[in-house]
Amino acid sequence: MKYAIEIKNMTKMLGAFTLSDVSLTIPGGTILGLIGENGAGKSTLIKCLLGIITPNEGEVALLEGAGLGEVGYVPDECPFSDLLLVSQVGSFCAGLFPGWDGELFAHYVEKFELPWDKKVKELSRGMKMKLSIAAALSHRPRLLVLDEATSGLDPVVRDEILDEFLAFISDEEHAILISSHITSDLEKICDYVTYLHKGRVTISGPKDELLASYGKLSCSGADLAKIDPALVVGKREGAYGSQALINDRRAFGAVYPELPLDTPTLEDLMIFTTRGDEK
Repeated sequence: MKYAIEIKNMTKMLGAFTLSDVSLTIPGGTILGLIGENGAGKSTLIKCLLGIITPNEGEVALLEGAGLGEVGYVPDECPFSDLLLVSQVGSFCAGLFPGWDGELFAHYVEKFELPWDKKVKELSRGMKMKLSIAAALSHRPRLLVLDEATSGLDPVVRDEILDEFLAFISDEEHAILISSHITSDLEKICDYVTYLHKGRVTISGPKDELLASYGKLSCSGADLAKIDPALVVGKREGAYGSQALINDRRAFGAVYPELPLDTPTLEDLMIFTTRGDEK
């Protein structure tokens, strides 16, 4: 299987923070969602991936040795000068990317209904993000790297952009790494998920398999007290009931068949893992 990204035992120390021993792969034709709380190391990982900073240890391989010219990067803020017209962005990018396709850029500008005659500073956040994505796609990359690219956008715009991402990886030659706090978006489009917590990979694997292997329990405090702590990732206890994330749905069902489990969300995995870490 061809890998778009392969990271092996990567460590990066930045002051008091350490991104520690990260390993992950993204096969071609897939989307990996990178989740984690603020300060978990998501942006540091992306900067190492793009060569903006250099890891202290480990290996990073992109597209089987291809150059960064085949990587489209979309940061959380529009990278273009506020004074540029949308019509000038294409000329600016043509000087940066040897593979720039002006006709493709024009196609995306029209498709995203962006105004050619407006300056970047006059665009809404949603339009700025569409412009960034249009530019990233128009030099025909094989890999897209997106750092909180859908943050702050309304649901309609986000859904439109997610459709573009799915179209981009419709063959095995393209792949996406997307970092986002909007876990519901990642549940819609991602094939793989990696959860960074305090600089370490805590959970990683195929999204559907992960969500199927964990379970979310809603029960009384008395029932929760009877459960083997080894099965509990984290818990939330209140006056009107308790909830817990169970790490092995099958093992739990064999011992506690009277307690039904729901399928958790990616947000549940984050929240309850953090709660378990605070115990």
